[in-house]
Amino acid sequence: MGFGHKEFEIETGKEITIEEDLARRDITINAIAKDVLTGEVIDPFGGRNDIENKIIRKTTSHFKEDPLRVYRVARIAAQLEFMVDEETIKEMETLKPELLSLSKERVFVEFRKALESNKPSIFFEVLRKANVLEVHFKEIQELIGALQPKEYHPEGDAFEHTMKVVDKSVEFTSDLRIRFSCLVHDLGKGVTPKEMYPHHYGHDVKGVELVGSLGNRVRVPNLWKAYGKVAAREHMKGGIFWEMSPAKKVQFIERVAKTKLGLDGLQIVVMADKCSTRDTKLEDISFVDLGKECLNAVNGKTIKEKNPELIGEKFKEKLHNERVSWMKQEM
Repeated sequence: MGFGHKEFEIETGKEITIEEDLARRDITINAIAKDVLTGEVIDPFGGRNDIENKIIRKTTSHFKEDPLRVYRVARIAAQLEFMVDEETIKEMETLKPELLSLSKERVFVEFRKALESNKPSIFFEVLRKANVLEVHFKEIQELIGALQPKEYHPEGDAFEHTMKVVDKSVEFTSDLRIRFSCLVHDLGKGVTPKEMYPHHYGHDVKGVELVGSLGNRVRVPNLWKAYGKVAAREHMKGGIFWEMSPAKKVQFIERVAKTKLGLDGLQIVVMADKCSTRDTKLEDISFVDLGKECLNAVNGKTIKEKNPELIGEKFKEKLHNERVSWMKQEM
């Protein structure tokens, strides 16, 4: 067996028993067979018992034959909400040097499936426990130990907060682009100098580049990265929307409405962020309805009808100012 999932020989033949075949499987719950003639269940590694006890456990030393199994185990744990036994965690850690031999596409498939689960945080928690999180998810790893103000984040550091936010996002959307946005919204906190703790001034701006770095390493679709960068840059402002002046509100609405994530997508990110650890009323952090109403009430057509002579920057300025006036009346 060579480095990575290659340089190995494949043996076939009638002399290979079903038990020998099952021994090459990754985990016990995937190493169960049934004799279609007799109905006998063949379970040499106790897979049925592990299913009952909600445990993921490697079969044999053959587990090491494919380093992708590290991510498969973490992903299956997230999908099934199972625990991973200690011996399997140790075996996963031994494969750490080989993880970079994996293609980005294979890693992304497991990552995507984890985000599809009802508890995506388990994927990252398992990788953290196996001491391999930093290989492909360095920006998530760096959130560990990034202290936050306790009055706003009683859950702990930025990693714990992010895990709760990505899990909370499942309640609001099945759109993986938005779930990814929730995962990466606070990446900027991972590069805050420790002397600044527990504050993270400017983490929204710093996070934009980090979303790109993580996205490129795992090769997420470009649209995912576009969504995530908006979430990183705008989530703080979305959270304090009702504290803004009318002019700032309009600037925020106009800016976000033009992005791929949009007002609806960012609203979900803010809801997951604010509701993950606190008893927050959605109406206190909702800006979508007001934002859309503003854009519809005062648009290019209404300005053109009243001021047909305006073009270019003067037209844009008039449109913006009229929206600010509308916002002041609504407030």
